[in-house]
Amino acid sequence: MIKGIGHTAYVVEDMERSLDFYCGVLGFKQAFELKDNADKPWIVYIQVAGLQFIELFYGGQHRPEPQPRQIGFNHLCLEVEDIQQIAAHLRERGVTLDALPQQGKDRNWQCWARDPDGNRIEFMQLDPESPQVKSAGGRLAE
Repeated sequence: MIKGIGHTAYVVEDMERSLDFYCGVLGFKQAFELKDNADKPWIVYIQVAGLQFIELFYGGQHRPEPQPRQIGFNHLCLEVEDIQQIAAHLRERGVTLDALPQQGKDRNWQCWARDPDGNRIEFMQLDPESPQVKSAGGRLAE
């Protein structure tokens, strides 16, 4: 049902400083960037290995949106084989979904819930045409 961790997501104060750390210091690769509905920078994806990523959301300096965002942890993403199956599984066990399964800007299917402490968890089914899969050479992990 759950295949592994797809990504962790953080809101960063200074994107350039964060990119220098994750790419320049740790040696990861900047894979791609998504833009928001106004075509402004939104998320930079850092490829750790294969289909494992770190999402960096603009949140501080050079923030495209005017509202303040809390800097730090944003959510955990778990990669799943079947988004409808995991949504049904969660609901059967009394978990309220914050968002029903829907396709995101990156073409992947996702639904959202929270753990008992309120931490956000994204459940994601990768689409073969998503930028994540393309950055990993076009292959979905088994």
